[in-house]
Formats: sequence, structure tokens, C-alpha cells
Amino acid sequence: MHRTRLTVTRPDLPSRLQLAPGPWESLLDGLCARFPAVSRAQWLDRFARGRVLDARGTALQASQPWRVGQEIHYFREVLDEPEIPFSETVLYQDEHLLVADKPHFLPVTPAGRHLRETLLARLQSRTGNQGLVPLHRIDRGTAGLVLFSCNPGSRAAYQRLFAERRIDKDYEALAPALEELCFPLQRSSRLDRGEPFFRMAEVDGEANALSRISVLEKREAVWRYHLQPVSGRKHQLRVHMAALGAAIIGDDYYPQLQARAAEDYSRPLQLLARRLSFVDPLSGQLRQFESTRQLQL
Repeated sequence: MHRTRLTVTRPDLPSRLQLAPGPWESLLDGLCARFPAVSRAQWLDRFARGRVLDARGTALQASQPWRVGQEIHYFREVLDEPEIPFSETVLYQDEHLLVADKPHFLPVTPAGRHLRETLLARLQSRTGNQGLVPLHRIDRGTAGLVLFSCNPGSRAAYQRLFAERRIDKDYEALAPALEELCFPLQRSSRLDRGEPFFRMAEVDGEANALSRISVLEKREAVWRYHLQPVSGRKHQLRVHMAALGAAIIGDDYYPQLQARAAEDYSRPLQLLARRLSFVDPLSGQLRQFESTRQLQL
């Protein structure tokens, strides 16, 4: 199965797209099909301004043929990007690491309608370090800790912490009570892409996602849960809680997709990346960071 490969970079750098098989004759037709949210007029304007390039940096024309396997570069542009009225906090920074405490609703990296209103873009502007790179991601709706690499020279050492599961991640969530279950428990299942494409689903097959779940506080119908994702699959904690019968409060994706206006901030997802702890690969010291944010019962 052929897939279009898309790499999103900093807002001031182009994204890369490798062209996949399709029935389109021209670049314009293919890009309009691949990105239906961007109008034909917008793509024509980008071509006219030299904002669609080949891998060597040469401007392309809208009428040029769609060549499977070709890599093109284009600059993402968002018209009337909404301002997200919540602020991040920098909890720690040295020459190698930056630890940010992210609010609900703020994406970590550019996606969809959000290009400059992202945690990455804000921190790049705030620190002046255009080489900042997030070492992991949390959902736009999730609040809490995100670890960034400040230094390309030490980046690989910190990336290995995540690849080799040598970093402990602790989350909190508010969700309905599960009186019939015994805690602590583990939820293990196989997660794959669901419908629509941005959702995940439990499917048959060998498990690739494991979450440890316990209870921190019980208050009648709503409990505070402690969640530990042993693996790091997209939406893993949200899917596993919904599958247990206790979808996280404020979740618009699971178990059923629910419509919400783009700038409706009234019901934040009650999921918080509370703690990160690991042995620093450079110093050998134990590092522990904790969010200052609170979920409200």
C-alpha cells in the first residue's frame, strides 16, 4: 500500500511531501485532492508566489505533472489563525533540555489550523532557539509536561530514553467511576488507525499498547485516576479508558466522535501529563519534573 509521506517542520521552514500514486495529471490537481481544506485558489496563489518547490529549491508550476515518488517542499499558511487564550509555563531550562507545562487546547507542533499558535512556535519565539525539538508529543487537548531538546549534539541521547522506554510518564485523568473493576489493573490491546483517520481503535491481533491504571481519589460518580502508558501509542490512554467504560471527561473522540466548535474551550479534556522522571543520560542523575496544573473535580 502506497502512502503519502508528510513531514511538518517549523512554521518558517517548508514541509516535505513525497508524491504517492493517484489519478491526478498535474501538481495542482493532486495537491487539491491531498489537502481538501486548502482551496484551489490558495494553491494557485502559493505556486504564483514560489511557495511550492522541488527538492533542490526550484519553484514549481501548478501545471507540472504529478510524478510518483517526487519530493516537493511547500510552505504551510493558515488564514485567520485563531489565537489560543491559554499560556504555557517553562518549568526548567538548561543547555540541553527545556521542560514546558502546556495548557489544554494548545498543539505541541503545527497541525491543521494551527501553525504559529503552537507550543513549539511559542517557545522558539520566547527563547530565540529555532533548533528546539519536542522529544515526545501529547495531544492538543491534554495539558501538562512536554520535554524539548535544545541542543542537536545531545539530542540523540535523550531521544533514546523514549525509544528504549527508560522514562517514566505519569498522567492523571478524571473519568466516571468503575465500581465493578478491581484496581490497580492493566489494559493491553492492539491499537490501529480507526475512522475517521485521526482516531484510534482497538483491533484484533498482538497487543502493541499497555497502560497501567489505578485510582487516586473517589468522589461519587467521578474518580481521579493515575495512568501510566508503558507504550506510547497515539491516544492510548483515551482509548483504553473508554474501552473500560470510563471515557475521560471532556473527550470528544472516544468512545464516540462528538462535534465541537473550533474555538469552544468550555470543556477541556480532563487528562494531565503530571510527571516525567528519568536518569539523565549525560550526568547520570535522576531527573524528576511535575506539572503545576490541576484537574478540577
